[in-house]
Amino acid sequence: MMSKLSRPLPAHSTVMGFDFGEKRIGVAIGNISIGVATPLTTVHAESNVDRLVAVGKVVGEWQPALFVVGQPHHADDQPHEVAHLAKKFGNRLQENFKRPVVYVDETLSSMEASSALVERGITGREQKDKLDAFAAAVILQSWLDEYAKTQPEAAPLDKEGVQPHAA
Repeated sequence: MMSKLSRPLPAHSTVMGFDFGEKRIGVAIGNISIGVATPLTTVHAESNVDRLVAVGKVVGEWQPALFVVGQPHHADDQPHEVAHLAKKFGNRLQENFKRPVVYVDETLSSMEASSALVERGITGREQKDKLDAFAAAVILQSWLDEYAKTQPEAAPLDKEGVQPHAA
């Protein structure tokens, strides 16, 4: 399940992904033209005010054109208890930072993030501070991959690295 954008983003746009949790929020960054999500940070705050202040600092630094928020679901596709809180978080992002928000099914993103950390030799308790940001990167990467499928293919570059003009 992925919500849609009303119009395409410019090819150079930066996008920011979030793995929302009641105690921590993982944050990742990506770029439409590169199509790769990178873990950025984890916000450790429980109050909505503190969360928005911390997120605001990251938003101010990176200036994303779009927010991608993970929507948790159970294995039977029913919304997780945290799903409505993630939606409220997304609404707050949109209201406070005046950027569009899309939602992505984040089922199994934490497991995938944990596996990615294990591949890097980070296990057990060492994962705690990194897991949420890596889960945000998994969420954002899934959106980037789907978004790329909806965009027209760019013409190949010539041998000088220039895109030829259409005749």
